[in-house]
This record gives sequence, structure tokens and C-alpha cells, in this order.
Amino acid sequence: MDKEDVKRNDLPLVGTSVIAVEQYGAGPWATMILADLGAEIIKIENPHTKGDIARYVPPHTVDEDSIYFQSFNRNKLGMTLDLTHPRANEVLHPLVLKSDAVFNNLRGDLPKKLGLDYSSLMDVNPSIVCCSLSAFGREGFRSHEPGYDYLMQGYTGWMSITGEPDGSPQKSGLPMVDLSGGAMAAIGLLSALMRSKDTGKGCDVDVNLFDNAISHLSFIAAWHLTKGYQPKRFPDSSHPSMIPSQVLPTKDGWLVVMCAKNKFFKNLVSIFGMPELGSDERFADYEGRLENKEVLIPILKDMSKKRTTSQWIELLKGSVPCAPVNSVEEAFKDPQIVEDQMIINVEHPEFGSVKQVAGPIKFSDSSKMHVKAPKLGEHTDKILAEKLGFAQGQIDNLRNEKVI
Repeated sequence: MDKEDVKRNDLPLVGTSVIAVEQYGAGPWATMILADLGAEIIKIENPHTKGDIARYVPPHTVDEDSIYFQSFNRNKLGMTLDLTHPRANEVLHPLVLKSDAVFNNLRGDLPKKLGLDYSSLMDVNPSIVCCSLSAFGREGFRSHEPGYDYLMQGYTGWMSITGEPDGSPQKSGLPMVDLSGGAMAAIGLLSALMRSKDTGKGCDVDVNLFDNAISHLSFIAAWHLTKGYQPKRFPDSSHPSMIPSQVLPTKDGWLVVMCAKNKFFKNLVSIFGMPELGSDERFADYEGRLENKEVLIPILKDMSKKRTTSQWIELLKGSVPCAPVNSVEEAFKDPQIVEDQMIINVEHPEFGSVKQVAGPIKFSDSSKMHVKAPKLGEHTDKILAEKLGFAQGQIDNLRNEKVI
């Protein structure tokens, strides 16, 4: 075994096995985080419904697979199992006995119906952790409703505070409810696993997209709930109170500045060529700049248009927190991408080398050799035979009976 193999086997979740009944984005994102950290993720898909719908999301699809699916499911094992079949537990329960956790991102009322919650599995494996990432939770009047990122951004006020004041409500450019919800579910599952390892007792872990999105209102929620603050949209993607912290136009594009401290404002106006603004009583502190922003911002915009974005970055770096407004293409040309090894290549038989974004978590003594997401049912026989000890005759019988 070479040094690199030893290094890879040091990943912190090696030896942890998670059954994943998941589809689309939020759930697969959660378990891919765990897979990147070394966990064995056994992704279960229904053989009679063509599996995870993400396999068919355009563009770039081929033969029950897509680059979209690949971006959420690398480093996993894939098997088929019809959980609604009367004989499903002949496979599920032995698998639960040899696993540490069962994860799902089904509609809230389905985990119990399908026997994926702790009350259904505790007699099979008392230490099993059952994590559910649903739209509205497993209990309550909305538990039977499906939900998606777009809907949650509407429900929880995100859209109402995103976009220009005179425009329509806007969603965020990325599915942040899904992605952050997946990360929260991964944290919840890992927390319960830590306790389970110590006590031998598992539990249910519930995360739902609605609560996740509401929790992200954070300081805005505190202002509103405590003092009646009414959030609204601000022009130029500006911060609600720290002025100027926003997008400014340049000669050839856009510049983001973040004057989170008074000294940054003074540095900004000095570099912009108007140091007198830094001593102007109207703009001396946060409150003054907020009260007089209708006077200040047009002045700053006139000045910011006099140079290109790159010229301003060169002048402001080290004195004012700033960044260019990059396109995605420009973002991936940033030298930080190479330095942090944020692009990985995963070989795929049809797509060739699929370039993906690496996970953000890194360890000093371990790394991961990434593999492609599985074909539908790719590892079914291997899991049944090697992990559960099923004979070939048993496997054939399950397949003939359409259990797998």
C-alpha cells in the first residue's frame, strides 16, 4: 500500500455506513458531503420509476444519467430496492443492521409509511440514526406536502428582500435553501452519530427546508421580531445599514465594496479622490451615512465609473474590502481556485472527464480519490452478496419478484 492510499484511508468518516433514500438536490447534497469525508453511502433507488429524477435533468443527459446527477452523487454506491414491495424489509432490515444511519429526503409523511424512521427500525438496530430532510417536517398540517427550494424562498421571505426595489421579487442565483438544508442535515446526522457511538442509542433527526430557510433570516429576523423592523429591498444589492456596502459601477463592469468599519469608508473616499468626504459630518459614522445615503451614493457612483474594475481592485486591495463581480467563467479563472484545488476530475464512461467543484472541507493528513456517481442499480448485487451475504439464488429470486 503506497503513501497516498494510507492518506486516503485516514478520512474521518471511513467505516461509517449510511443508507440514503434520496433524490434531486438537497438530500443527495447532504450525503455527498458525507461521502467526500469518507462515509460509505448506499444510495437506494426505485427500479420501477427509473430512479432519482436528477438522472434526467438537462442539459447534458445520457442513458439514465446526467452531469447534474453526477454533481450531487459522486463517491456513492448505488442499488435498487422497491421500498413499497411487501418483501422490501428482507433487504432493508439486514442492511440497517449493518449500517450506522438511514437518511431520506422524502415528503414528510413518507418515512414512517416506508419504515425509515427510528420507531420502525429501533428493534432491528437500536443504535441506528434516522435522518429526515423534508419540506415541512414529519409532523404537522403540511407534512404531506412536497416542497422545493423555489417555494421555500417564497414562503420564508427570501424573495421579498432580493432584487431591485422597483423590480419583481427575485430568488437567489443558487438553490441556497436546498444546499444549506443539505449541509444542516449532514450536521444533524453526524451529531446524532457521535452520541450513538457513545451510548448505543439512535434517534430520529429532523431537518426541514422551511425551518432551514427561516433560520437563515438571522439578524433580519431579530430586528423584525424584537423591534418591528420591516425588511425591504435596497438598490445595488446594498447592505441594509452599513453604507456603503454594495455594488458600484465601474468603467467596464461592477465592483463590490464592503465598508464594515468607519476606517474603510475613509480609505474608500480617499482612494476615490475625495478625501474630504471622510471628514464630512454627514458621513462621519454608520448612522450618518445611512441617513444621508441618497446624497452619498450618487457621488460614489460618479467616482467609481472613472476606472475599470481591475484598476480599482489594484488600488483598493489592502485598504478597503472589495471584489470584482465575476461571471462564473471568470470565477473559475481566479488563482485561488488552483491554490485550493477546487476543481476535481471524475472519469465517466460517457461524459469523459467530468470536472466538478471539490468540497470545501480539507484535512491535513487525508484526501479523497473521487469516483463517479453510480449507474442505476450498479452495485445492487455486490451489496447484497458482499455486505449482506446473500446467495446468488436469493438475489435472482428478489429480482424475479421485482423487489430489486
